Amino acid sequence: MEFLQGTLEVLILRSLQAEPNHAYGIGQFLEQQSGNEFVVDNGSLYPALQRLLQRRWLTAQWKMSPNARRARYYRLTPLGRKQLVEESSKWQRFVVAMSRVLSPEG
Repeated sequence: MEFLQGTLEVLILRSLQAEPNHAYGIGQFLEQQSGNEFVVDNGSLYPALQRLLQRRWLTAQWKMSPNARRARYYRLTPLGRKQLVEESSKWQRFVVAMSRVLSPEG
């Protein structure tokens, strides 16, 4: 599925709500949680992560992954948590409005 503008950023924030993760893990989370509907390629994921770092919604730290490889782990900042709440609220309103528009009349 193609993403609307800003969708990937909020999905990344959501994927990091419980715990820090590396880019591959973020992609896996999104794929699994969406029932394999959201498959994010690296060409979209890494630029989105950089934007979130620049906005200070994420921080990053190099660590060893479970398979003994060096990986950059991303973590939500307090500002990122606040943004996740705001964006989630916007998306919930968007979903409700779209459902109203798309529902059959009568």
